[in-house]
Amino acid sequence: MPVAEHSVQDSTVDKTAQPSSEQPTIYILDTNVLIHDPTALLNFEEHHVAIPMTVLEELDKLKSGRNTLAADCRQAIRGIDQILGGATSEEVESGVAIRRGEKSEPLGTLSILMSQAPDNVAVLPTHLNDNKIINDICLLKKQYPDKRVVLVTKDINMRLKARGCGIDSEDYHNDQLVSDIELINKGFVEFTGSFWDSIESVETEADAGYAYHRVPRCDRLQEVYPNQFVLDEQGFVGQVVEITNDSITLKQLDQQSLLEQEAWGLKPRDIYQAMALHLLMDPDIHLVNLVGSAGSGKTILALAAAIEQTVTTKTYRRIIATRSTQGLDEDIGFLPGTEEEKMEPWLGAITDNLEALHYDDEDCSGSVDYVLNKVPLMFKSLNYIRGRSFQHSLILIDESQNLTPHQIKTIVTRAGKGSKVVCLGNLAQIDTPYLSATSSGLTYLTERFKGFEYGGNIQLQGVPRSLLAEYAEANL
Repeated sequence: MPVAEHSVQDSTVDKTAQPSSEQPTIYILDTNVLIHDPTALLNFEEHHVAIPMTVLEELDKLKSGRNTLAADCRQAIRGIDQILGGATSEEVESGVAIRRGEKSEPLGTLSILMSQAPDNVAVLPTHLNDNKIINDICLLKKQYPDKRVVLVTKDINMRLKARGCGIDSEDYHNDQLVSDIELINKGFVEFTGSFWDSIESVETEADAGYAYHRVPRCDRLQEVYPNQFVLDEQGFVGQVVEITNDSITLKQLDQQSLLEQEAWGLKPRDIYQAMALHLLMDPDIHLVNLVGSAGSGKTILALAAAIEQTVTTKTYRRIIATRSTQGLDEDIGFLPGTEEEKMEPWLGAITDNLEALHYDDEDCSGSVDYVLNKVPLMFKSLNYIRGRSFQHSLILIDESQNLTPHQIKTIVTRAGKGSKVVCLGNLAQIDTPYLSATSSGLTYLTERFKGFEYGGNIQLQGVPRSLLAEYAEANL
């Protein structure tokens, strides 16, 4: 496999592993990388990207169907074809220049890894596709010892096997915006003691019953974003409404009023839930991310706010509820009934919390049935959301920590005029094999939208569900 020469300066995969300028780099992409991000082959700058034949075969097997996995496979195949479509067989093997636009200069090359290791020289048994890919890379390294070859895969076990065979291997980090989950934007900044002790000067003005404070940036306020909250131990709560290079404008909120606000009979139990409910009930906020441990109140807050705004205030016409769960793409087709009936078992958290909102009623089941008949609550599968446009809807995405950045983009872009998207998730409970807390679509969305003027997020604290749930979260 002849490979085009490249100078190597930087890699979007791993900034810590930088080859020298005299050592060309070939990145071999695994199937799970192209499923995770179908546009991944465009993200390696001036380097050479190679796709093993085994990967193309796996994409071909997975491309059929209406599920999100199949759609991602088809998009990846189209992307490869767009670059290699008009090339000769020799060019496909040696490398075709990657263009990212009609007027842009080509950067990097793409090829298909045609050379396959025969059984008599294979390093690993050839009964597994992962082993075939590793064997082919070993053969490639022997053919081109002067070039650095790197396997890019999201499969930890495959990375371990590759390293055992002397192959450099890395995770795909292009859409990973934080290296440590503790660095994720929490949606609020807490001050010990009094917030005002750290402020040198302030300009205050009143408007529509609220006090607005313009304060200079201090050390703790260097990285603040729209709709973040500032709170202290003295009871001050401020919402960031304007940011300049030198100052920040805070809208002062009354903590007691926040704690007394109500949505469909539900009141927040602590200041973090109160801030979350404030964002959920604000019609000017179009995207809300709620991150928190199991039992922190994410779903019940979102559901109460959704019902309040569809039944009482009529801000939205309907509620669209969906979620990601391992096995959903395959299992939904085997369940009986319509799409909504198929989705109902997966969205039990919605109906459970609906019962919790009415458990004090004289007839809880009658109240739930009344709400389900009164509220235009629709359960939708992720498989059928592509291509849709939801107008004047409140879209609840539960378990969104299991979505890839590409999948969450697909869902959020379905929001039409007058719609609001609410993403709920627990980054400590990821069920998807190739995702981690730092690479989750929920983390990606939170970081990408932290500067969005019409978005907000809150990392809920504690486990108000029960003493048992709180202890289990901390000790199990």
